[in-house]
Amino acid sequence: MIARIVVATKNPDKAAEVIAVLAETMPGVESVDGVDWPDVAETGATLEENAVLKARVVAASTGHPAIADDTGLEVDALGGAPGVLTARFAGEGATYAANRVALLAALGDRVDRAARFRTVVALAHPGGEVVTAEGVLEGRIAREERGAGGFGYDAVFEVDGRTLAEIPEGEKNRISHRARALAALAEALS
Repeated sequence: MIARIVVATKNPDKAAEVIAVLAETMPGVESVDGVDWPDVAETGATLEENAVLKARVVAASTGHPAIADDTGLEVDALGGAPGVLTARFAGEGATYAANRVALLAALGDRVDRAARFRTVVALAHPGGEVVTAEGVLEGRIAREERGAGGFGYDAVFEVDGRTLAEIPEGEKNRISHRARALAALAEALS
């Protein structure tokens, strides 16, 4: 089992969540701080391609194993969109809030609001070996934003009557798509 990894994201919200979940799913694995790497364009056609691309670039740049993920929100009524474009649904450089507004506008008054978060995590070693795993969280898109926690689409993604932004952080970190993907990765590595 690896002992030290780089969490390959420059998004501080995602990094904090990954580190918190890793503490539960891979106890003893320490995140490497204070390293830098070039920005990685998410040019893959799939979540897996993007996760592997990011993990490989960061592992090669830092000399440490690197874990990266790509997450997509798939909304049934939108044909699976935004999918791989989740972070850019409202356009390049869109804020979390702009993406949520664009999603709610795209759904309008539709009754079918079924959705899922899909996360693919990739662990790359500097030598090139890559292991991937996936986690999925089924839910639905709320009609309006609710809750003060979380980030991204959490305020509109509902699971069992509560949005992820209404669920306490510790609970969210046990049930989320990212937690499921990291747990699957830990199982694959053991």
